[in-house]
Amino acid sequence: REELGVEVVRTTIQESEIVGSLLSGNSRGMIVSGLALEQEIGTLEEYGEVMQLRSGMNAAGNVILANDRFAALHPDMDPEIEKEIAAFLKVPAVKVTFGGVKTVGMAAVATNSGVLVHPRTTRTELAALSSVTDLPIGTGSVNLGGVLVGSGLVANTRGYIAGTQTSGFELGRIEEVFGFVG
Repeated sequence: REELGVEVVRTTIQESEIVGSLLSGNSRGMIVSGLALEQEIGTLEEYGEVMQLRSGMNAAGNVILANDRFAALHPDMDPEIEKEIAAFLKVPAVKVTFGGVKTVGMAAVATNSGVLVHPRTTRTELAALSSVTDLPIGTGSVNLGGVLVGSGLVANTRGYIAGTQTSGFELGRIEEVFGFVG
């Protein structure tokens, strides 16, 4: 609560405590697994608009990376769902991989200040992301070389929380990409 300057909401998605894999969004709304329970959706609706993914690809936090400027999507996502996501979040969307990883929400973290992506992200992948945003984009890792940065880092424009094994070098990179150092 203090580090990120946010209200903490206790909930589950699909009765799972692994909420980050099943929820994505920006300040305009949240996208959640189509298997979320009515009670869980009700809890989320207290904080904003909610869209349910009702396709086979419904782990929203894994297949969508979003902020207030863009949405990066799993490359195999249905084109109609891609359009719905872009319209719901009111941002341009791009299908991309990071370091060849299709689950973009696991392979990257985005705030409205920057984007940290898988350390083996190619120039082509970076160019695809750059086509929808002018934010700083940097490569990095967490937890002593963990390449799935979305699994070990939570960030917003006010701060971040990284896994306990994240090295000083990795923390420095995180702070640089998200603009926490001047």
